[in-house]
Amino acid sequence: MAHYDAIIIGGGHNGLVSAAVLAKAGRKVLVLERRHVLGGAAVTEEIYPGFKYSVCSYVVSLLRPEIIRELQLPRFGLEILPLDCSFLPLPDGRSLARWGDAERTRAEVSKFSARDAERASQFGHAMVRMGQLVRPILKMVPPSPGSMNPSQLLDLLQLGRRFQGLGPEGLALATKMMTMSAADFLDEWFESEALKAPMSVSGIIGTFQGVRSPGTAYVLLHHYMGEIDGAYRSWGFAKGGTGAISNAIADSARHFGAEIRTEAPIGRVRIEGGKATGVILENGDEIAANVVVSGVDPHRTFLGLVGEEHLDPDLVKRIRRFKMRGSSGKVNLALDRAPSFTCRPGDGPHIRGDIAIAPSIDYLERAYDQAKYGEFSTRPYLNVVIPSLTDPSVAPPGKHVMSCFVQYAPYRIKEGPEHWPEKREAFGDTVVDTLEEYIPDIRDIILHRQVLSPWDLEQEFGLTEGNIFHGELSLEQLFFLRPTADWSRYRTPVRHLWMCGSGTHPGGGIMGAPGWLAAREMLRAGGV
Repeated sequence: MAHYDAIIIGGGHNGLVSAAVLAKAGRKVLVLERRHVLGGAAVTEEIYPGFKYSVCSYVVSLLRPEIIRELQLPRFGLEILPLDCSFLPLPDGRSLARWGDAERTRAEVSKFSARDAERASQFGHAMVRMGQLVRPILKMVPPSPGSMNPSQLLDLLQLGRRFQGLGPEGLALATKMMTMSAADFLDEWFESEALKAPMSVSGIIGTFQGVRSPGTAYVLLHHYMGEIDGAYRSWGFAKGGTGAISNAIADSARHFGAEIRTEAPIGRVRIEGGKATGVILENGDEIAANVVVSGVDPHRTFLGLVGEEHLDPDLVKRIRRFKMRGSSGKVNLALDRAPSFTCRPGDGPHIRGDIAIAPSIDYLERAYDQAKYGEFSTRPYLNVVIPSLTDPSVAPPGKHVMSCFVQYAPYRIKEGPEHWPEKREAFGDTVVDTLEEYIPDIRDIILHRQVLSPWDLEQEFGLTEGNIFHGELSLEQLFFLRPTADWSRYRTPVRHLWMCGSGTHPGGGIMGAPGWLAAREMLRAGGV
């Protein structure tokens, strides 16, 4: 029987990061991926001839610079193309474009509110300050609050000092961010709906909450911490689609000696004497390892691959309470030509960034109201990008790919999640109907449509309940509470079984930090 130092379950980007870090440290590593392609939700696939869809995840911002450097990702083909604009079309024919250039943005915002135009730069400075407070947390293993371990106590002390150093004004701002809704928090800064609405949606992405739900202001900050080449609040496309990120990490891992297999679905973790000793594939093959590292979500790890019979009943209850609650879907379109918006016709730099269909706070909250009662939003929030305008390699000449992130689409529709296949096309129609309000000829230029409901995300990509972050990024599920207070340091109660996916600190997005921190903690603790 083959034997490895570490087996990584899942070839998502976090699992691949863990594999690369461990392999670089000289460990014999095997990655096992269920699908035919690597990347998990960070994947590029040619679903329609000539058109390469970033099927699930579609923009990059949070990928940690230290990971890019340590794994030498540019050497393996990683190229990030920055996005310069956030565009909001409005149904009344107006529009707002926010640019990387502060003066250009000020001129746009002033059309809606002179006061907001002045406040925008102050808000940006405040968010950068909050980001600088939180950003180091993204690079640390969560200390256990009840631990008497000196190193963990030191971590807690240093964290407390960071907050103490904010002063009264900064501490008040941090407290508001941790407790307020995104909408209420932005109300304290701005008056224009055209500015508040598209900014507030960063607080609800991947959560089954509304923009007026307490705690969503922190999620807004989480998405605000994007960084590309040292520029904060930067977002971009990976050249070749998001799968190019996963492929670069995989090539780095192979360079350092890791072995990677696709089409290798795992049936369960092999456990002997309360200890993980390897994995058993669905075909019955057994592979032994000193440690097993799960890159899949906590529900799938504990309740599926391990099994309740190997776990304390109290832990099983806590894992079941860990909220997945998928709330979003995805619609990918192949277009015959570039779309033209009624409010700002023609091609231009305004459609080369991200486009938000979020005309008002009330619009967003009404979308959430439908989801609360088990229906997909008939007038949803859409975040739209057209990557082929920036990266022509993902579509044939003159043609384009349009990627639409859609919220809300609750996994648990009132008929039951198993009925999503019956509703899939109606869901896709709703998205096109919404686009048609701003792009009147959109139906005439669609060549192909791929519709993914939360149920599809679960079935095809292994995301429990279709949750894109392996568990909501709500305050009670962050830091040393992710996934539970007892097991937030990438360890599990099963000896020699570790976790490295987005269901661990610091959470979701194409970040790589969970995989990187888990591998470093294993090496530090002598766990592999």
